Amino acid sequence: MPAAVTEGLRDVVAGPSAITEVNGTEGRLLYRGYDIDDLARYSTFEETTYLLWHGVLPARQPLAELEQQLRAHRALPAEVVDLLHRLPRQATPMDVLRTAVSALQLWDPDANDDGQDASHRKALRLTAQMPALVAGWHRLRSGQELVPPAAEQNTAAAFLYLLTGETPDPVAVRTLDVALILHADHELNASTFAARVTAATLADLHSAITSAIGALIGPLHGGANEGVMRMLFAIGDVDNVEAFIKHELAQHRRIMGFGHAVYRTADPRATHLCEMSRRLGERRGDLKFWEMSRKIEEVMKREKGLNANVDFYSASTYHALGIPIDLFTPVFAVSRIAGWTAHVLEQYANNRLIRPRAEYTGARNGEYVPIDQRT
Repeated sequence: MPAAVTEGLRDVVAGPSAITEVNGTEGRLLYRGYDIDDLARYSTFEETTYLLWHGVLPARQPLAELEQQLRAHRALPAEVVDLLHRLPRQATPMDVLRTAVSALQLWDPDANDDGQDASHRKALRLTAQMPALVAGWHRLRSGQELVPPAAEQNTAAAFLYLLTGETPDPVAVRTLDVALILHADHELNASTFAARVTAATLADLHSAITSAIGALIGPLHGGANEGVMRMLFAIGDVDNVEAFIKHELAQHRRIMGFGHAVYRTADPRATHLCEMSRRLGERRGDLKFWEMSRKIEEVMKREKGLNANVDFYSASTYHALGIPIDLFTPVFAVSRIAGWTAHVLEQYANNRLIRPRAEYTGARNGEYVPIDQRT
């Protein structure tokens, strides 16, 4: 008989992992034992990616090699660029990302090799290609040509450059770099679990990541920061916040960017994003959205006892960086590819098919009736 039922597998331990620890009681997030606060202050997305993949912080030479390899593989295959040109311009960026990642498998040099070394190479290439996919699609749908990758840019700088065609300033690059670190992994969230379930069948890495992106498309996982930004636009001014939020709560509507399935205290990632949103606002001479966000947080804490999560302040941060709203979730994927691939590689290394049970709640003892006698 199946074990006791837990709907949504909430708090069920599905298996061991040495990648990320989420301590919801203390509000701590650790990648391979390293506190997210330290990584956000001192690390880079590339160094964090190496940590997630290999379990240790890299020495200077291995890090330089990873950075060089990511730059070398950033350009998309010509066949995938041709595919992007053929896609309908009204397609959502997440739908395009899912389709393009799946297509990349067809032209990957290791397409027919699912061994450990080949899977590591696929992880590296896909991590390098994600910024080009997201930025490239935005340019094509806007009637612009793709921007060739520039030399000597890290992932954050490359994304902003590929998006705009202009060399980004160092403050914007570091802000996005930290945001990518903060979103790089978060244990067995829906998309990561989807990736591991697919990988557990020994499907190839691209199939596992396509599953992850499919899960991220759902509004209960991805898209919360988009909803936050649209809410900020709807509110319009800090003086309108209190009435707006209280009205929404009275209508039993969900306020995006608040609460979390694991954290019982403040989301440690939100603290960093709040500060980055403030700094960017000050730099632009416009603190409107940050001030509105702080007021919303105050009202939600008072009225519902809920803390802001990672999505809440990432909205105003990404907006201040000039990133279009419907690219917020794809940017999440540009970061989370590091964690997704780390989990897929870990699954391959110690694989067991993931096959839970369900509590059957349907009818029993049905008697088959010939079709001519059915009413």
